[in-house]
Amino acid sequence: MIRFDRFELSNGLRVIVHEDDSTPMAAVNVLYNVGARDESPDKTGFAHLFEHLMFGGSANVPDFDTPIQMAGGENNAFTNNDITNFYDLLPAENLETAFWLESDRMLALNFDEKVLDVQRKVVIEEFKETCLDEPYGDVWHHIADMAYKVHPYRWPTIGKVPKHVEDATLEDVKAFFYKYYRPNNAILAVAGNVNAEQVRMLAEKWFGDIPPGPKHLRQLPQEPPQKRLERRINEANVPVDALYLAFHMPSRYQREYYVADLLSDVLSNGDSSRLYRRLLKEQQLFTAIDCYVTGSIDPGLFIVEGKPAPGVSLEACAGAIWKELELLKAEPVPERELQKLKNKVESTLIFSELNVLNKAINLAFFELLGDAELINQEAQFYQEISSEDLHKAAQAIFTAENCSELFYKAKQAEAQGA
Repeated sequence: MIRFDRFELSNGLRVIVHEDDSTPMAAVNVLYNVGARDESPDKTGFAHLFEHLMFGGSANVPDFDTPIQMAGGENNAFTNNDITNFYDLLPAENLETAFWLESDRMLALNFDEKVLDVQRKVVIEEFKETCLDEPYGDVWHHIADMAYKVHPYRWPTIGKVPKHVEDATLEDVKAFFYKYYRPNNAILAVAGNVNAEQVRMLAEKWFGDIPPGPKHLRQLPQEPPQKRLERRINEANVPVDALYLAFHMPSRYQREYYVADLLSDVLSNGDSSRLYRRLLKEQQLFTAIDCYVTGSIDPGLFIVEGKPAPGVSLEACAGAIWKELELLKAEPVPERELQKLKNKVESTLIFSELNVLNKAINLAFFELLGDAELINQEAQFYQEISSEDLHKAAQAIFTAENCSELFYKAKQAEAQGA
């Protein structure tokens, strides 16, 4: 059980505090309710650009790394389709340093043409390195484009094309910042060797006078049900062929999300999981195979991916995967197999709660979902899932018309065989 206090400042900033005196450290996490899904189709990659810009200095802090390092800590950030998240981990006695840093960039980011130019180049270079030059780097561009037709999940977090970030003006950046990076669109979670009153005082001192932004009401187009199997073959300079099957699944708000997540564990969680044991170990059709859910807030994707063993075709691999999926649709998962997976999930959740930074990040995320108390209910959600729940989910998810199938073919494999 993770106990916490919750309060809200007059400017709308929500604050979550978890006291843990078993550690000398404190984690400060600032979650902004903005991600790639909030971008315009012609200006993608902005949330990711801001992850970089937020380290480019602010009114009173020209460099974020030096103060946090001098305080014995570290900081970092991540962006996805739904959120932009910044975190600091440092000795609890230096907690105020993190409040100073995070509040200063929320209040007055350094909007400077030189800073923007530097970060634009960094992000464009990252796009080239991770998407264009890295093997399989553009997989998510293909999958997102196939699976989504109207919802903004149809482009990856890094953006559709580098040109969108390349063309970003200072006015574009300012408008995006003052719309989304405001206290009323953020959640501050603090966990570690702290007390609630101390955090309340620091929150009021450092964040209390930051003006709120306009109330943002998200109105995104709802993705209609997929009506037919989407297929795509992409030839590229990659070491070996690869296969991806993407199925639409419930959103993070729905109980069925946990059912789908557990279903992914049935297929691929450890050496005894079905896809690994049967298709990789026993039949030796794959050299690698995995299965996971995207975990996105709006309805996301259930992904099966694998790399065929030498001499095995992508078609044969896809057929073998479909056979396993049809088996899940035909026969309920045995109770013993199900309970083993539930126990593994519960132990994973308990282990993650030992990390003070994980607790701060998760508390902020569950507060965004509507209730930070969900952090204490997750394990029970998984334990309540029945074999019949899994059976129904498999029947609903694993249909051809709900699937986007990507065959990633290695060009050099053909050249070597010629």
